[in-house]
Amino acid sequence: MLRLTFLLRRKKGMTRAEMQDYWLNVHGPLVVSHSATAKFLRYVQVHTTSDDHSRLPGRRGEMEEPYDGVAEVWWESKEAMLAAMRTDGGREFDRALVEDELNFADIENSSAYYCYEYPQVNPTPENIVATERSSLVKLYFSFRHLPSLSIDEAQWYWRTHHGPIIRRQAQSSGILRYQQVHADEHSFTAAVNRSRGSQVEPYTGHAEVWMDRSAMGNAIPENRAASRRAYEDEANFIDFGRSVMFLAKEHVMVDHR
Repeated sequence: MLRLTFLLRRKKGMTRAEMQDYWLNVHGPLVVSHSATAKFLRYVQVHTTSDDHSRLPGRRGEMEEPYDGVAEVWWESKEAMLAAMRTDGGREFDRALVEDELNFADIENSSAYYCYEYPQVNPTPENIVATERSSLVKLYFSFRHLPSLSIDEAQWYWRTHHGPIIRRQAQSSGILRYQQVHADEHSFTAAVNRSRGSQVEPYTGHAEVWMDRSAMGNAIPENRAASRRAYEDEANFIDFGRSVMFLAKEHVMVDHR
């Protein structure tokens, strides 16, 4: 499936809580009302939590400020997305979204990218969700690759070298689910950001990790060793200073998979 990931920063003058409330209760229903026209299979709002995210990077050093949330939309394929969005109804849907996004988001400092998922630790059925009332959280790690690598080289290393490292130590790390989401369809990404006036450089992709809070920060030797191995290998392809990490909760608005 093709996926659109839209990292959002709140409109200036709004608190995170105000932004997320408008997004969930006003903008969300607007998106849902166009689901039949836009032909998307799934729509999820990922809301950044109120945790102290400054502790997350650890050895990675200073990273970008966390976003306030992420909009995620899935289509069956690139062809399905294009067929829907190139209709009069699809174009009207996009115009309505752009107009309403300005009511709660700082679009110039937000960033969207089309992408494909590469599941790594993936229980079936795929029904692990970090809902508001559960003890689960979703770790979002959007990154840009080192300047010495091309995007293809970085994604290849991530997929073939880093992925196996995380899979092998998932249990000791408390990971319930982990997937890599690789940026792709770069011409479409450029178009969607251009139409919204975004000034943010797109990311190489992002890692998604679902964990139970009870497993986070567990100081057992196996957990510490796993964290060290992950960081040491990330340094081979990730530019930490141009990347971002935060915790979030998920609100599933549409799911027709």
